[in-house]
Amino acid sequence: MKIGIIVAMDKELHQLRQLFSDGNVRVEKCGIGKVNAALGAQRMINEFHPDCIISSGCAGGNGDDINIQDVVVSAELCYHDVYCGKAIDDTTVYGQVQGLPARYQADPHLLAKANALDCGVKIHPGLIVTGDWFVDSKDKMRDIIGHFPDAKAVDMESCAIAQTCYINKVPFISFRVISDMPLHDTDASQYHNFWDTVADHSFQVTKTFVESL
Repeated sequence: MKIGIIVAMDKELHQLRQLFSDGNVRVEKCGIGKVNAALGAQRMINEFHPDCIISSGCAGGNGDDINIQDVVVSAELCYHDVYCGKAIDDTTVYGQVQGLPARYQADPHLLAKANALDCGVKIHPGLIVTGDWFVDSKDKMRDIIGHFPDAKAVDMESCAIAQTCYINKVPFISFRVISDMPLHDTDASQYHNFWDTVADHSFQVTKTFVESL
């Protein structure tokens, strides 16, 4: 089985590449944001032809049951910064690209494998929302949660990779380590502290998941 793993940043790439030596697992950095994520996913598909793609990285968390270092796995994904309006199609909802799903569903087999993991880290299946915005204020997070109260994580890449995989018919799932809780943070201090003090083993869940496939 050929598995593609996509991350956004060098520090994530460094950690994950240390965990995999199998030639059937390729870890690539796409860069930050939706366009970079989509381009990186398409490049992975064109060049590596993976049987599935995993997005791995960190995210802001939401919910009383979510804590820093927990992992949110994408049961479904959508955009928090997309609105196509109602002038042409009044069935398109906030967060949906017109003509595409309102929410992208994780591959059922991959999601079942993720939910069955026992690796000492709390894993939460749920909605991941994506947008081109680093959420460093409580007001911005409140705005996002106002549209998507069931969101468990907010990132900048996962849904763009999901859309690319959907178009290419490649099974997809995202694992996001919670680096900060924007509704309980000021100026992203938790995020910076995450990378300074607790990030070293945060991607072991992705390794355990790949080993279960």
